Amino acid sequence: MRGLFWVLALFAAAVAVALGARMNDGYVLLAVPPYRAEVTLNLFLLVLALLFLGLYALLRTLSYTFGLPERARRYRALRSQERAALVFQDAVRLLFEGRFGQALKKAGEAHAADIAPGLSALIAARAAQRMREAAKQQDWMEKAKASDPRTEAATLMLEAEMMIEVRRFDDALTALARLQEKQGRHIAALRLELRARQGVGDWDGVLKLLRQLAKRDALPAEVVRETRTQAHLGNIARLAGETPQLINYLRALPVEERGQRVVLAAARSLVAAGAGGEAQKLIEAVLDATAHDEWQWELLAIYGRLDGAEQMARIARAESWLRQYPTDAWLLKALGRMCIRQRLWGKAQSYLEASLAIAPTQQAHLELARLFDQLERTDEANKHYRASALLDAS
Repeated sequence: MRGLFWVLALFAAAVAVALGARMNDGYVLLAVPPYRAEVTLNLFLLVLALLFLGLYALLRTLSYTFGLPERARRYRALRSQERAALVFQDAVRLLFEGRFGQALKKAGEAHAADIAPGLSALIAARAAQRMREAAKQQDWMEKAKASDPRTEAATLMLEAEMMIEVRRFDDALTALARLQEKQGRHIAALRLELRARQGVGDWDGVLKLLRQLAKRDALPAEVVRETRTQAHLGNIARLAGETPQLINYLRALPVEERGQRVVLAAARSLVAAGAGGEAQKLIEAVLDATAHDEWQWELLAIYGRLDGAEQMARIARAESWLRQYPTDAWLLKALGRMCIRQRLWGKAQSYLEASLAIAPTQQAHLELARLFDQLERTDEANKHYRASALLDAS
């Protein structure tokens, strides 16, 4: 549409000029003594226009001719930048392909050509790190820090990741702290910090970060559960020699975070610390809240070995479970041990024999053998010792 408008305008101008020239009767007298020349005004204007166009063309030609060196220089610089940009792209591609030696070379060329110098230095540092060339890695990291302030956050992120990979977790946390001061913390930085705090054994910090990441749905649920379990196990091990702190920690532990491994480790630590009453409460709460097919036999074994004045209460509690699950061999064995401790010989024998009838185990045979030893029933004791030895050999 615009082209049609200009064509029409050009034709209109041509018509106007033709009409104007036809109606113009003027002339121009040129006098240069001793010569005189008289021409029509239309011819004079035509010649003047031609002279203007010729002069313009001459000046343009001269300008173009004298500007050739500068244009050639700019062209060469542009071509050089284009080639350097291609080299930078090759460096990125080679890094992702795992061809680290070539990536390092290409990144060095791009950095020398001043093409994204900060990013080029980071690519070279990563390639050097993958090649286990620590000196080159450090050199390129220093160049990255000095090349471009816009890549400071990327430099700190890469530095933290590299420190984690070589297990320098404290240095990684230092880099992440500087990043937080300048840029704040985002999800990727939180993930790196989580790995670093796992490395230094800061399990309270791990739990805090896990809660933040879980709120943002930044980690798979199974990873959150496993990492949380590791953190609780680490804290339980750390507090093993500090009984009051361990008890307070376990009491504050949310129910949804009391996984089987955590509860088992907690029960063992409480028993080792002489806090059998706390271990009893923990085990009873877990077994009451857990479906029977998910019970841990280790917890029942610990429950059966607990000492203290609450033995009869534990027997009554275990017998209430037994009424619900009469074929649980581990529960029967735990009851047998508790009855032996209370010198309830008949009940102990019946519970242990019932356990053996359901699932023969070496421990049940040994408990029954010791029971018969105390009752001076030597032949029966020897029978169960032999049965225990046979199960151990098998």
